[in-house]
Amino acid sequence: MAAQLALFDDAGHAPAARAGRPAAWRHPRANRECCLENAVVAYEFRRARRRTIGLVVNAQGLSVRAPAWVPEAEVLRFLLSKSAWVLDKLRQQASRPAPAMVWRDGAVVDFLGQPLTLSLDPSHRFEGAGAAQVGQRLCVALPQDCGAERLREAVHAWLQAQAQAWFVRRLDHFAPQVGVRWSRLRLSRATTRWGSAKADGSIALHWRLIQLAPDLIDYVVVHELCHLREMNHGPAFWRLVEQVLPDQAQRRQALRRVTLLTLT
Repeated sequence: MAAQLALFDDAGHAPAARAGRPAAWRHPRANRECCLENAVVAYEFRRARRRTIGLVVNAQGLSVRAPAWVPEAEVLRFLLSKSAWVLDKLRQQASRPAPAMVWRDGAVVDFLGQPLTLSLDPSHRFEGAGAAQVGQRLCVALPQDCGAERLREAVHAWLQAQAQAWFVRRLDHFAPQVGVRWSRLRLSRATTRWGSAKADGSIALHWRLIQLAPDLIDYVVVHELCHLREMNHGPAFWRLVEQVLPDQAQRRQALRRVTLLTLT
């Protein structure tokens, strides 16, 4: 018997996330949240050297910039006054197809919800890993003329190695909280689900989860661990998920905004 978490999971809704509830919008560097017309929006807020409050909506989500002298309460009032505009722009962004990835020096890939700029550097070996993160760069031990396919394979191999290590740590972290033991982890390449769990304790997680924010990865990890106790999406299952992650409904809605097509 196996339970699966689909990319578009319409069956077995969580109690707080049934059909008709507004979708969550989450910027990968979100540090604030608010409700705009009953829709939860997690946005990036920064102080900036500027005279006015600025709102930017792009493929990542909503970013808010404000002068240091403007109280945050005033920033929020301004944001609420622009609710319709913000939500309209967010929906427009969600409906746009992701641009095709061009694999070259300077290209950007997501890692743990943050952008990493690829930097081709053939002078290093990086201890056999073929690549290493240096700040906001991913240095890859390949020449400038290596070709797109070779670069893609090297970056994917690095991401998958990071995924294996990260997922194991998070499974070990949450398993005692759920009250289960997992037996084996498999990195998945499924096209229709983020993860699955079997009664024998084995768990599959899509390797591209490593490109998402840590809180979304944790949601999928907890979701699958809970299936080791409840192989269904019944009320008892969702109570267990919420016991471990009280904000599971919000995380689930944010995950529903992500598809494999939006990942490089």
